[in-house]
Amino acid sequence: MKVGYRAAAGIALLAMAVAACGGGGGEAKKPSAEQSQQAQKQMSETPAISINPVPYEQVKDGGTLTLTVGQWPTQWNGNHVDGNQADTADMLDTIMPQPMVSDAEANFKPNPDYLSDVKMDTSSGKQVVTWTFNEKATWSDGTPMGWKDVEAMWKANNGKNKKYKPASTDGWDRIESVTKGSSDKVAVMTFSKPYPEWVGLLSRSPHLYPASANETPEAEEKNYLQKIPVTAGPFKVEKIDEATKTLTVVRDDKWWGKKAKLDKIIFRTIETPAAQVNAFANGELDGVEIPPGSPADLKRAKEVPNVDIRKALSPNWRHITVNNQSAFLKDKSVRQAVEYAINRDVITQSDLKDMDWPLQTLGNHVFMNNHKGYVDNSGDLGKYNLDKAKQLLDAAGWKQEGEYRKKDGKEFALSFTVPAGLPYAKTEGELTQAMLKEAGIKLTIRPVPDDKFFTDYIIKGDFDLVPFSWIGTPLPMGGLPQIYKTGSESNFPKGSDPALDAAIDAAVSEMDPAKAIEKANAADKLIWDMVHTIPLYQRPDIQATKKTLANWGAKGYQSLDYSIVGFTG
Repeated sequence: MKVGYRAAAGIALLAMAVAACGGGGGEAKKPSAEQSQQAQKQMSETPAISINPVPYEQVKDGGTLTLTVGQWPTQWNGNHVDGNQADTADMLDTIMPQPMVSDAEANFKPNPDYLSDVKMDTSSGKQVVTWTFNEKATWSDGTPMGWKDVEAMWKANNGKNKKYKPASTDGWDRIESVTKGSSDKVAVMTFSKPYPEWVGLLSRSPHLYPASANETPEAEEKNYLQKIPVTAGPFKVEKIDEATKTLTVVRDDKWWGKKAKLDKIIFRTIETPAAQVNAFANGELDGVEIPPGSPADLKRAKEVPNVDIRKALSPNWRHITVNNQSAFLKDKSVRQAVEYAINRDVITQSDLKDMDWPLQTLGNHVFMNNHKGYVDNSGDLGKYNLDKAKQLLDAAGWKQEGEYRKKDGKEFALSFTVPAGLPYAKTEGELTQAMLKEAGIKLTIRPVPDDKFFTDYIIKGDFDLVPFSWIGTPLPMGGLPQIYKTGSESNFPKGSDPALDAAIDAAVSEMDPAKAIEKANAADKLIWDMVHTIPLYQRPDIQATKKTLANWGAKGYQSLDYSIVGFTG
């Protein structure tokens, strides 16, 4: 269950509500100096990528790769907010274009299979990007890939037509026009405002789609609903099986790029991590993710014969989203009280215990611990302070009456929404429940259907507190407008602050990288103050695979090329 944040931000990982193991409420468990040093050492020793790189010529021709996802999508259009899930993007990587790809150091370059040239020019006084598509690039229905595809995505994502439901308008809303260049293969993108992370617009979040997918709001909503009619990649769809929630893709003989090594890739939906690891241990899967909060699953995976545990630092992070429009949480001081009452260090250490991962709490909503722009902006709000929480609640009129607080005769009661199929999410809720009880706040754990968790609860704002993970891209700035700006479809808590909106605009408009980092950190301080999202930690990227699986695993910031994925024996 993965949500993706995009454009410069990436694809978020929806709802892998990671479980806290063990009990405990409000006892402060700040990492010791020795623990912090050990975590920093672990961080420095964790690789940027771990995929068992093997030259194309040495990968065996043929074979079937079987993988798993946690949540089966209904919407396959990644532009639509309902299609913005990391599981969906993982499957689309095999069949949909990524015109711009990144390496392990987060450097972007054109993918020659789709783009023959890309130029960015500011000599006219405006930022103009010219995208030239590969002459061979063609959609599976025979339509040439070109400027009309870019224009349709711009119209769907720029926010002007409110009938569209884009996961993010970031970047697209700064474009004043997309026009035909010297031929139908050339798209000329002219910006009304500077946009430094323009390279992320045609990447993975979302993938490039044909014009037919986005030319109208109805097309965006329906054309890829429970179907994938048009593709363009090394593989094509053989079957979408709704009954078994399985996607099967096979080598596309019309592919003009490097011939895929594999004959077939099967994606099976298995909702719980424990069941996924069991399937891997039984030889039913060739690779499986080991999420945080799953030390038993990691131990089980390590015991599988001929296993390879691959891990890397990725732009992904775990958090608790706080509904700013909830009846009990509209008052910012009350939200701050909730944050003071939650011991982030306890949850972080509980989730990451025995996961062979650095025990570092995250102090930033934009940059990960290992990013050069990282600064701990959490301040006092990031520190567990039960007394401060009680003071703020008292001042807001929520007085302790017996076990819980009341105001005007109404009990202060919140819900903690979790996917029913993830037992460790419930455990994490229990830990938060014990902490908030000490502050006089009643917290009820609310299990909901896994396949409805995102679309029916998070997107619709039907929650008080909800844990999930954002899966990012190598371009972190895009997460600012997508997740935190007023009116964004992916601003799930519906937080709104004009000062923050202005700070976000300043950060994403800054073309000087060093100044952009400074401005992003200034915006981050306002996000902390708002209590929009409570960061927990940089999420582990740990994959257990067969040793013979090549060019797949913990990819970090790098784009996966499925044409070279395969087996060595």
